[in-house]
Amino acid sequence: MGLVKSWQRIFALLIIVLICIGCSQVPSISYNPWKIISVPTDAKLLDIAFTNDPQHGFLVGSNATLLETNDGGNTWEPLTLALDDPKSRFDSVSFADQEGWIVGEPSLLLHTTDEGRSWSRIPLSEKLPGSPIAIKALGNNTAEMATNVGAIYKTTDGGKNWKAQVEAAVGVVRNMERSADGRYVAVSAKGSFYSTWEPGQNAWVPHNRNSSRRVENMGFSENGQLWLLARGGQVQFSDPNQSDEWQEAQSPELSTSWGLLDLAYRTPEEIWIGGGSGNLLRSADGGKTWEKDRAVEDVAANLYKIVFFQPEQGFIIGDRGVLLKYLPKLEQTPSTESA
Repeated sequence: MGLVKSWQRIFALLIIVLICIGCSQVPSISYNPWKIISVPTDAKLLDIAFTNDPQHGFLVGSNATLLETNDGGNTWEPLTLALDDPKSRFDSVSFADQEGWIVGEPSLLLHTTDEGRSWSRIPLSEKLPGSPIAIKALGNNTAEMATNVGAIYKTTDGGKNWKAQVEAAVGVVRNMERSADGRYVAVSAKGSFYSTWEPGQNAWVPHNRNSSRRVENMGFSENGQLWLLARGGQVQFSDPNQSDEWQEAQSPELSTSWGLLDLAYRTPEEIWIGGGSGNLLRSADGGKTWEKDRAVEDVAANLYKIVFFQPEQGFIIGDRGVLLKYLPKLEQTPSTESA
């Protein structure tokens, strides 16, 4: 009898969840600017970057996945590199003009000076704290690398030597973001706190989360303002005048049962948020109001990375090899049809 009641309670909860999913009050966007791009892999994609030519770019991911495009991301071709471990994980890729970098696990660093026509492996010290998970190309022979425990290093000689930028690691992180002016924010592995660092500081500065909700992801706007995604579909922005203060938290879609995973600015006012199971939200007024792109709900993937290289060039990476490309021309041709 107790088992029957338990199943009845579970069934009732499922019904409530389904009803809530269907009763979203978030308005739909008037057009869908995202097109599903066919990618020749089912590996997990992790990062994307373009050279100084917006037609020429690279996608990286698990199982040493390296894909190249020469038509702005409409088609992609796989590249194979001679590596000791074919299951290496490429976490991050970055270009400055013709010079590019890839970092990954286990302790992997690749470098190109000819727009990716050839790649060389640069050995990393066995004493490196953690595994490299992020790389930022900064100019000729110059790049900044961060590891999954918050160590930050910089090279100015093409990777031959690296100088530590922070004296101590911060601990294992779930994600880390770098601002355009070189500041970092890192979320702890369990999402219980976050830490910040800026050039000139000797150590990371820890910060308690400002609610009981676990922090899922954090990053920067173009003007340096922090944004925060918390468990339960909550988004929050720092006070533009006081970086340690936060504005009131928002729930763009109260009825959603899917978490929010990443946020990106297309323009200073237009924001996109990706989430679980094809959940995609847009704000045209800097986060005051939200609307939903329901045309991509059929995409069976978690949308966990959004990147805009410029207002008219953007991509969304999802799991299981899902890639969406932003098509700005669709703004002049309103459509609610699925991409």
